[in-house]
Amino acid sequence: MAAPAGSAIDLSAALVLAPAPLADWLVILPVVWCLTSGAVLLMLRKNLHIQPLLAILALAVLVVLDGLLLWRVVDGGPLTMVMGRWLPPFGIAFTADLTGALFALFSALVALAGGVFAVQNIDGSGRRYGFYPFLLLLMAGVSGAFLTGDIFNLYVWFEVLLISSFGLLVLGSEPKQIDGAVKYAFLNLVATTLFLIAVGYLYGLFGTLNMADIAIKAAERRADLPLMTLATLFVLAFGMKAAAFPVNFWLPASYHTPRIVVSALFAGLLTKVGIYSLVRVMVMLFPVEREELSFVIAVAAAATMLLGALGAIGQSDIRRLLGYLVVSGIGVMLAGIAVGGPGVAGAIFYALHSMVVMTALYMASGVAGRLSGTFDLNGAGGLYGRAAYFSALSLILFLSVAGMPPFSGFWPKVMVAKAAIDIGAWWLAGSVLLTGFLTMIAVGRVWALAYWRPSAAPAGEGAGAGAGPGAAVVLPLSALVLVTVLVGLFPDPLLSQIQAAATLLADPSAYVDSVFPHGAR
Repeated sequence: MAAPAGSAIDLSAALVLAPAPLADWLVILPVVWCLTSGAVLLMLRKNLHIQPLLAILALAVLVVLDGLLLWRVVDGGPLTMVMGRWLPPFGIAFTADLTGALFALFSALVALAGGVFAVQNIDGSGRRYGFYPFLLLLMAGVSGAFLTGDIFNLYVWFEVLLISSFGLLVLGSEPKQIDGAVKYAFLNLVATTLFLIAVGYLYGLFGTLNMADIAIKAAERRADLPLMTLATLFVLAFGMKAAAFPVNFWLPASYHTPRIVVSALFAGLLTKVGIYSLVRVMVMLFPVEREELSFVIAVAAAATMLLGALGAIGQSDIRRLLGYLVVSGIGVMLAGIAVGGPGVAGAIFYALHSMVVMTALYMASGVAGRLSGTFDLNGAGGLYGRAAYFSALSLILFLSVAGMPPFSGFWPKVMVAKAAIDIGAWWLAGSVLLTGFLTMIAVGRVWALAYWRPSAAPAGEGAGAGAGPGAAVVLPLSALVLVTVLVGLFPDPLLSQIQAAATLLADPSAYVDSVFPHGAR
């Protein structure tokens, strides 16, 4: 029924009437920028020579935007913007806290390195079929997943990044890529279906999809609702996406098939979105259920990290070996989530470290394969004598992924192991330490056979023999290695923000206040 003519309508009960401060737009700019840049690159897909330049520029701007967003969150606390000016929980919220902002910044840094590396790794055919638009679309999905405050929109951004990842995975249309894409797609679609079922179940229980609203209602109605069933569904769905045991077999079977830069981006980004989602849902929304499921998660974590490390030792293909190391790292992150408390900070720290180091390791494997003419350890050799600087970079990455000091992989493993010891889970702490030892054996084998052992081929023979890596390869690889070195030598600045992020997840009152200021619900 229409209101009487001339009567005033109070919109304040439904809409945000105050204009948003300019700085608040930072929470949605990363997603908008990626979608816009990807659309521009799609329109210019026939201009192959200009696509890399525009994509690298767009990714550099994304790094700046995410850096400014992190600075804004550190300075002013969690930041929320609601679409269409509708008040939450009815409007779709984007909410950036320290956890989301840190993940978004590190993902942008990894994507920028990948964009530069792709200048040499992606040929004209790959550019013509949309590598760079797919990359920007992937970053839109990744950024949206890290910054959304709505759990259904988390599902939507998962779909966006999955669609783009399918395109990147089959780029080149080789039989092995199609085979890897089928395995990758099947397991991820099953996980996505479980995720959607869990979201529908959640909405049926709470009548809301806003994460802040769910956090409030879950605390108020925990005794009346079957939240353990809901939490178990989320753990299974996100565990599949993160490649946790026993549904981790799809990752080593698919990550070695696409172009090296695509494998690098997948290793650095995709499984970390699954871990981020698990942290967000289980630590912030369902902490009691996380505690109840902690032993199950811990067992899965130990199995994931140990089987991943053992699988890496058994591989002769460098790319397959790295796939198992990605899986092993997921186990360490799951261990931190299972332990809770300081372990959550360790899981976040390890995820950020893994983004950088696993991306760089795949890039290094691509260079090693090109210089040796093969990815098979049985036929590789002589890399140290052929490219000493590149070999030094690779050695740093090997030590970092094994958790050796003074590199970035050391600190989060110590944090997770100590947190496990503090609660009496000696077996879990032992699994973390044993995994580091086994990983050192795996990467030490690569170093001994592919780098230190003299090449079997006569000088001048073999694909790439004597040809050092170009600047488009060395620059991003050097930058990522510099990050792992600096974080390892000077961990305090990053560690302080990670610990603050974990504290805010355990006590989401600041997050809730950013969505519902002054208790307006």
